[in-house]
Amino acid sequence: MIKILLVDDHAVVRRGLTMLLNADPELRVVGEASEGNEGIQRALKLNPDVVVMDLSMPHGKDGLSATSELKKQMPGVNILILTMHDDEEYLFRAIQAGASGCILKSAPPDELISAIQSVAQGNAYLHPSATKRLMEEYLGNVKQGNMDTFNPLSDRENEVLTLIAKGFSNKDIAEQLVISVKTVETHKGNLAEKLQMKTRPELVEYAVKKGLLGYGL
Repeated sequence: MIKILLVDDHAVVRRGLTMLLNADPELRVVGEASEGNEGIQRALKLNPDVVVMDLSMPHGKDGLSATSELKKQMPGVNILILTMHDDEEYLFRAIQAGASGCILKSAPPDELISAIQSVAQGNAYLHPSATKRLMEEYLGNVKQGNMDTFNPLSDRENEVLTLIAKGFSNKDIAEQLVISVKTVETHKGNLAEKLQMKTRPELVEYAVKKGLLGYGL
């Protein structure tokens, strides 16, 4: 019996998934949560085999942040990201956060069940269209001789990183990007967590290697 925790901000979606998954004799939904923080607490209490985590939850902690935090507290938990975004950036960020895989909300029921069974066994799962695009991107990079293309950062985080590397202060960055200093600090914290880099020299070196300053190492 695979124990499943559902984390999604829509009660109707949770109810539908619960009915679908509980109809399979090998699966059992043991709990639900409406946002990331609640999902973390429920997971710690229920110790599920698989957490099916919605990516976009506007109220409370989002799916990526919750995944990253939950993996720190429960390294052995398997997290399957449920998303409507068929986009490489979200896929890369989910994997970087520690997810075992991603599946689209538009996927047929039997694919969702197969994905849950796969990650429960410790395997990775990517929906077919993502696998195809990743292979195409990989082969294209091989042909171009460029294998260092993975970037887990969002466009805004890249902008903040570039300005950090150029020596701008938090206040200067906030003024240039028309955001608050607090938001800049949040982005810097995300950068440090995603890249596992805490010092400015490390961030500068990374920015240079990625060509964010117009030249590379």
